[in-house]
Amino acid sequence: MSDKKTIEHYLKPAGGWDALRSSWQALRDQQVVVKGASTLLRANQPRGFDCPGCAWPDRNAHSTFEFCENGVKAVANESTSKRVTPAFFEQHTLAWLDERDDHFLEAQGRLTEPMVYDAAHDRYRPIAWDDAFAMIAQALNALASPDEAVFYTSGRTSNEAAFLYQLFVREFGTNNLPDCSNMCHEASGVALTEQLGSGKGSVTLEDFEHARAIFSFGQNPGTNHPRMLGELRSAAKRGCRIVAFNPLRERGLERFANPQSPADMLGGAGTQLASEYYQPRIGGDLAVATALCKVVIESGAVDREFVDAHTHGYDDFADTLRATGWDELERESGLSRSDLEQAARTYLDSTATILCWGMGITQHTRSVATIQMLANLLLLRGNIGKPGAGPCPVRGHSNVQGDRTMGIYEQPSPAFLDRLGAVFDFVPPRAHGYDTVAAIEAMHDGRAKVFFAMGGNFAAATPDTALTHEALRRCELTVHVSTKLNRSHLVHGRNALILPCLGRTEIDLQADGPQAVTVEDSMSMVHLSSGMNPPASEQLMSEPAIIARLAEATLTTSRTPWRWLVEDYDRVRDRIAQVIDGFDDFNARVRTDGGFHLHHPGRERAFPTSTGKAGFFAHRLGDRATREDVLQLMTVRSHDQYNTTVYGLDDRYRGVHGLRRVCFISAADLSRLGLRDGEHVDITSVWHDGERTVRDFRLVEYDIPPGCLASYFPETNPLVPLDHHAERARTPASKSIPVTLRRSAGA
Repeated sequence: MSDKKTIEHYLKPAGGWDALRSSWQALRDQQVVVKGASTLLRANQPRGFDCPGCAWPDRNAHSTFEFCENGVKAVANESTSKRVTPAFFEQHTLAWLDERDDHFLEAQGRLTEPMVYDAAHDRYRPIAWDDAFAMIAQALNALASPDEAVFYTSGRTSNEAAFLYQLFVREFGTNNLPDCSNMCHEASGVALTEQLGSGKGSVTLEDFEHARAIFSFGQNPGTNHPRMLGELRSAAKRGCRIVAFNPLRERGLERFANPQSPADMLGGAGTQLASEYYQPRIGGDLAVATALCKVVIESGAVDREFVDAHTHGYDDFADTLRATGWDELERESGLSRSDLEQAARTYLDSTATILCWGMGITQHTRSVATIQMLANLLLLRGNIGKPGAGPCPVRGHSNVQGDRTMGIYEQPSPAFLDRLGAVFDFVPPRAHGYDTVAAIEAMHDGRAKVFFAMGGNFAAATPDTALTHEALRRCELTVHVSTKLNRSHLVHGRNALILPCLGRTEIDLQADGPQAVTVEDSMSMVHLSSGMNPPASEQLMSEPAIIARLAEATLTTSRTPWRWLVEDYDRVRDRIAQVIDGFDDFNARVRTDGGFHLHHPGRERAFPTSTGKAGFFAHRLGDRATREDVLQLMTVRSHDQYNTTVYGLDDRYRGVHGLRRVCFISAADLSRLGLRDGEHVDITSVWHDGERTVRDFRLVEYDIPPGCLASYFPETNPLVPLDHHAERARTPASKSIPVTLRRSAGA
């Protein structure tokens, strides 16, 4: 990390020597150069651990370490030699800590023992594990209804922990299981389940070897899932066309130098990735996908054999698109007809196409419609169920997809509840629970009084920051299972606990010996993860053990043998096999090299929808704001950031050093608004319930379409109202916030 505060245009490829230097710096900053390097050799390896960063799948079970800069940062930060002990909390009040930034909090190191909030002194104090569990159990059992408790889940929770967690919550009597999927790819699940019968992507890494075209929508793999760059590099080298749609000009989609390739490192230029790069207006992707579908239909290139055999609704869909005018498509997309037709020609020329998308698609009000239009595009050419083709929603956190598979969902199916109840001999609750937005509303208005978080950083990840913080502070009790200090520990209820847990890289020793957990990646591969490092503290407990101990303390009449289950995680996996589809013979199959793939019906062109076929869905285009002073802001990560975890203050590929309160803006908008590059502005979003403002952001001239802005989260989360979310999916629409700019006072 640099101490300087500068803006310097970055001209090098993604990866390369700068990625190596940044990785070395991360290990050095955490004082784990030797330990960190040896730990990394076991990342994503057989009998090793799954990287605690992104959910991109592993290429080869027997490969050498697959380099990823942000994976190094994640491992270094978990393996750090720094510790947050009771002495640290004795020195600092929570009021003082709350004034520090997120980078400071992350940099303090690993939590070492359970802590309880001492209101009289505004500090956390040590508490024994038994006393902590008793305190939580007392608060839960004192509630008037189980529905007054909220149980949140982060994406890094293992399959075993997630399964036990949802079992505990449902035995307690509620389906209040909001999770990070509610804030990222919920729209993908809603759209694809309705349309294709499965909410997951159908492609595997092998499909990337056979694709003739890869279209990327609303994602930045260079920062958010860097190992994807290796697949794009290989595809580009064999002649696969890579077509990128992103309002921002992102270095990680343009050119990549693989740090493990001597030719790339010595040559310096790397490999060109995107053969075509289009910059639609923020929120213009629905119009883009509609235009591509329109060209396919009007050019007579529809695969009628596939459409007639496997789909329904084509004729009405085609009629709607034929009636959609090009003027509207150009206006809504921000792209010219010639650009859209060129992209469509690339799609038509490809015999096998993968469509990838990230949160640049899912965090919009029209995200479900956009994803269904992308699926329409695949269906038109039969690009599902053949090698090198299919939908690929690229999810973020390691095992965010697995948590949902394990039942972390506020709207469980009756069939799942029937099996769960039969295996564990209880009657699960049937009423749907709270998603993330509803959970915040319930805490804010007093309907929820206890908040329990299995990982994550809820206070920083959520929208409408002021309202969310007020909601958490109205709780009787807030509890966080965590590895490191974060904002959520400082935004607490009347009573609060921190329960420190093992990290992915650490040895998990239970009664029957060292244990491995399992995770599911973005492409539905399930595999083992075993830590190798001694725990950061003797007082750390694994997530499954924490859940089992809490369940024993709370559910005094439960028939589930909680402690016995976590003595050997094979016992948990045996129960998973009895409840969850696709996990037959779980323990044997997961011990094969690389694990196993969960069946996706679309790979066999089977679509378990209400009609038994895949559906075409037509969607109207949206209406844009017409005020000249209103711009569309999208929130993004910096390169020194993973979700809400801020590793440093640099954003190398965008040329930002030592700063986070920046706002990327086009030269045209600077001129039109009478502003200058480097000036400081306040950003205000105006809604039906009043203005929301964040202050003192430095303007950075950038290659972004006029009318569009970008800035980092969580700094701009306060601008997103709780009710500004995706239609039907309720994912916060953090990628499309109408805002105005005003010079900061004193600027």
